[in-house]
Amino acid sequence: MAPVLFAAGFFTDESVRTALLIGGSAAIVSAVIGVFTVLRGHAFAGHALADVSSAGGSASFLLGVNPLLGFLGMAVLAAGAMEFLGNRRARERDLVTGIVLGAGLGLSALFLYFDVTLRNTTGAAVAVMFGSMFAIPASSVPLALAVALGALAILALIYRPLLLSCVDPELAQMRGVNVRLIGLLHLLVLSLAVALSAMTVGAILSTALLVGPPAAALKLSARPGLAMCLAAAIGLAATVLGILLAYDSFYWTPGHGWPVSFFIVMLVCLAYLLARAGRRSRAA
Repeated sequence: MAPVLFAAGFFTDESVRTALLIGGSAAIVSAVIGVFTVLRGHAFAGHALADVSSAGGSASFLLGVNPLLGFLGMAVLAAGAMEFLGNRRARERDLVTGIVLGAGLGLSALFLYFDVTLRNTTGAAVAVMFGSMFAIPASSVPLALAVALGALAILALIYRPLLLSCVDPELAQMRGVNVRLIGLLHLLVLSLAVALSAMTVGAILSTALLVGPPAAALKLSARPGLAMCLAAAIGLAATVLGILLAYDSFYWTPGHGWPVSFFIVMLVCLAYLLARAGRRSRAA
């Protein structure tokens, strides 16, 4: 039988619709805020927030609450700690980020241990660290969409001062921009983005959605507005196609579908390599 692009049941499966809605919203938010994260050189902070959020995801399995609430709560707490304990010097900021990261991973290890020993949730570690998009309950959709819209709304409000702070922090201060407040709001939006992406592709791999599409977009355009649109398109395309390929993979190896996160991350990497090659060809 000839292979088909859309396997039977793809459009009628509730788990697929849930994955598309939550995964798509996570990809768009992560890509848009990721442009500013890359411009500010805060990729390490984004990676740290994603890893620390795993402690919240692990705790959600232990407490029996919505996983997004766990990822979100821990990511926001970590963002606040990184902002208030750090300072403007990059070295000190990275040091504090590393300390917060270590503490978060320690809590994650403890909660995962309790998940296995007390609740017997043996799949918690895989779901938290690498994602389990087809297992996300449909009841999480309203909260996920609300978080995504809230993150985009905050970003729209601080767009101009945040952009100026990224380009020239000293000039931003001279023009009356509260750089510390803008930095805190940036970290807040960043924490919302990584919480969404951590719940979809996993805490370990969520940085790919945060950094990959923006990095590819900035290779194609130096204009922030256009770069955000391109990054959102790349992230959304990689997520949708990744979900499609993961669903189809159940027919490649019957009963054993491939991880969604694997396809999404590989597609994001491919997009970056193509964008980099395209830029080099134009420069030649």
